[in-house]
Amino acid sequence: MNTVFIKNMVCPRCIESVRGIFGTLNIKIRDIKLGEVTTPDDIDNTKKEMLANKLKEHGFELIEDNKSKLIGAIKATVIEMIHYSDEPLYINFSTLLSEKLHYDYSYLSRLFSSVEGITIEKFIVAQKIEKVKELIFYDEMTLSEIAYRMNYSSVAHLSSQFKKETGMTPSEYKKQRLPGRRPIDSI
Repeated sequence: MNTVFIKNMVCPRCIESVRGIFGTLNIKIRDIKLGEVTTPDDIDNTKKEMLANKLKEHGFELIEDNKSKLIGAIKATVIEMIHYSDEPLYINFSTLLSEKLHYDYSYLSRLFSSVEGITIEKFIVAQKIEKVKELIFYDEMTLSEIAYRMNYSSVAHLSSQFKKETGMTPSEYKKQRLPGRRPIDSI
């Protein structure tokens, strides 16, 4: 069994795209999720190079070193919890990341900051604000419901953080009726 780590897998469509790339190269998949693919067999160097090239053509990248794999796992975990979980975010990300990745959070935090140039907390806030933008744009929830779902202590806290990140209040953003959202992999 072999696990391949892939950068920029940030959504269900990415998973399907990567699944297609593996299929094209006749590489069997045992399991696939954001940021990683497990195969039942080892992949030889020739096929791995072909895979790297095909992935690059589609905006993905093979991750080879352990630190990059760990950062990819941090990002995939945060993105999955914020963008693809249907449950409200009643979660302490530091505990979740430590338990899931089997590293002390202070190590994960230092590593992430040194490589990405921002803290994990700032990455989480940026992801939450993008999700808030999506929820505001689709206009299916009130701001109170959004604050609850995204685990903000109040609408005022959400509004304050939203303004700090975007330069406008949620109400101003909603009046624009423009998506103004960034792709998840560029955050």
